[in-house]
Amino acid sequence: MRALVQRVTYGSVAVNGRLVSEIGHGFVLLLGVTHTDTSAEADWLAAKVAGLRIFDDEAGKMNRSLLDVGGSVLVVSQFTLYGDARKGKRPSFTDAAPPEIAEPLVDYFCQQLRAQGVNVATGVFGATMRVTIHNDGPVTLLLER
Repeated sequence: MRALVQRVTYGSVAVNGRLVSEIGHGFVLLLGVTHTDTSAEADWLAAKVAGLRIFDDEAGKMNRSLLDVGGSVLVVSQFTLYGDARKGKRPSFTDAAPPEIAEPLVDYFCQQLRAQGVNVATGVFGATMRVTIHNDGPVTLLLER
């Protein structure tokens, strides 16, 4: 699993011009699933995201977690995180898991985040989405397991 985590002041997803989900302070998390991913990767990633200390404390140091600040996560499934553009001009997406594998793992990941006490909003799996991200910092990390 790959997660591109962006600390945000606001994030939203719209499908066909209709607002589907939005959050305030927290993370917009773009999530990619590959063929070999299992619930073990989702468990690890959910714990990592919930405890990731990238919010400022009183001294201005990145020392507070999502749970510490009461932030939310907007999870957006993104198969293109497994795109390979090393050859040619058109990326290959063969490393991305097919929908029948990816969608249940994305759902499971969201459940595990909720079990950690995180407020979770989601995009729409497989839809063409318009994602609004007001990156805070900017702070962006790529996590992979």
